[in-house]
Amino acid sequence: MRNTGLRFLRPYLYSNIRPVRRVAHAAFINQAGKLRPPIVTSPTKNADSNRSGDVQQRINELRRASVELYPRLCPDARSMSCSEFARKYTAIKPEETREEDTATLRGRVISSRSHGVKLVFLDILQDGQRVQGVCNLRLLEKSGVSEKQFRNFIRIMRRGDNISITGMPHRTGRGELSVLATELPTLLSPSLHQLPTEITDPETKIRNRHADLLIDRRLAEVLDLRSDIIQYLRKYLLDDGFREVETPVLAANAGGAVARPFTTSASEFPAQPLSLRIAPELWLKRLILGGKDKVFEIGKSFRNEGVDTTHNPEFTTCEFYQAFATLEDLIAKTESMFIGLARSVENLKRSTYNSLPPLVMKVDRPFKRIDFLTAIQSALNCSLPNLEAPDATSQLLKLFQDHKIPPPSSPNLPRLVDKLSSLYVEPHCIEPTFIIYHPLCLSPLAKSFKHPDLDQRVSARVELFVQGRELVNAYEEENSSFEQREKFVRQQQFRDSDNEAIIDEGYLEALEWGLPPTGGWGCGVDRLCMLFSGAPRIADVLNFGTLTNVVGLSREGSK
Repeated sequence: MRNTGLRFLRPYLYSNIRPVRRVAHAAFINQAGKLRPPIVTSPTKNADSNRSGDVQQRINELRRASVELYPRLCPDARSMSCSEFARKYTAIKPEETREEDTATLRGRVISSRSHGVKLVFLDILQDGQRVQGVCNLRLLEKSGVSEKQFRNFIRIMRRGDNISITGMPHRTGRGELSVLATELPTLLSPSLHQLPTEITDPETKIRNRHADLLIDRRLAEVLDLRSDIIQYLRKYLLDDGFREVETPVLAANAGGAVARPFTTSASEFPAQPLSLRIAPELWLKRLILGGKDKVFEIGKSFRNEGVDTTHNPEFTTCEFYQAFATLEDLIAKTESMFIGLARSVENLKRSTYNSLPPLVMKVDRPFKRIDFLTAIQSALNCSLPNLEAPDATSQLLKLFQDHKIPPPSSPNLPRLVDKLSSLYVEPHCIEPTFIIYHPLCLSPLAKSFKHPDLDQRVSARVELFVQGRELVNAYEEENSSFEQREKFVRQQQFRDSDNEAIIDEGYLEALEWGLPPTGGWGCGVDRLCMLFSGAPRIADVLNFGTLTNVVGLSREGSK
């Protein structure tokens, strides 16, 4: 093999290529096999050589072994996944060997144990399923494997390598389902780094997500559970007669929510600014107009906002719209969906995801309900002003002053009302709780009516909160083009840096074709996964963390 054969894999190992100047993201490996926290000081020569030394040593070791690196897989009728192997041979008894069967398994070596010089046990992981491989030189010699070949393989094989092992299904005396190797295992792709046993530093964990997934079982199970939750939502809606659709992500305007959009441009329309969608709502309601009475979409939306433990500018939602559905229909469907999802997740945790904590909340019908305005008035021990009055904002500011409540940074009417809710309503929503009777100013796309007990106009809207966090937002859609225009105009009075409210003339024109009474429902999938997995941060339920993590990785990769 020529000396430059592996140069392209790790070019920074070679002295004639200038090393990067910042190595905070580098994975330094100590003798215990743990990733150290990222270095934040200027790199030294010794530090850089420590990092490259282990990889260079591994490369040299592989060259000396004269093994084929990264071979193509050959078709093998005996091959099966580790999960298939475990299912097929679950009935094997201790000390039993199926000598008439041969299986080929492929996966990553996550641990190895030697018993003398002629017996090695390997733990092979593939798609979350672990199977033990047993390499016994006495058995392998019957297939023509020499002691030198055996020792050579054991010497170059390391934790983290992907291998192929062929042998007979067997269960050890201790009950461990294994494959008893009848051929010398094949190295499929080596790990040039030593796979750590643990990563403790949070920044190092997110910068080495691929490695962390291999060693942190709980992280892997959280992300697997996320996939199961999304599949549950999809199946629930499909079984209920909904049709899954896709709607545009790029458009001239971003509507359907109050948020600041990301803007971009396209070479096809260089003079036309485009926005990434902040919600799919208006597109889905156009499909209802087109006669698609039950539609849903699970997909990404984008809002140009900050990052914290529960917010990420790129997020996943599930939204459905149903013609002729009332608010009570939406409430009933939400309860049914969440009760079924809770049962499904609990079953998965018992059977598959054993590292995840059990649910700590009760999910039983009927869910608790809290009246938005009544709860605030009861907490403040006073009545709220008429929120449609011209001086409603100034009256609310005086109320904030009288009760020594710090106002929000942009003290317009919706933000003031929302601040009161965050203080006096949402904290009481620990068990699944519906908040009802929202003020008109908070819901420009919902139908409105007079509160049954107060002299206030409210929206036909409901929010589901659990453990103080909003999970679901649902309402009866405003289907009058005249009322919708007035609400768009009113919303423009509250424009600020985070609310670029517009009058969407295209949507108003579509409403003129007669939107039937429609119920709309939206759920934040990321927060839903946090709730059911027990993850404390939104980054934990995203494959590569939040936008902060993703941008950090991109910057490091470009250096």
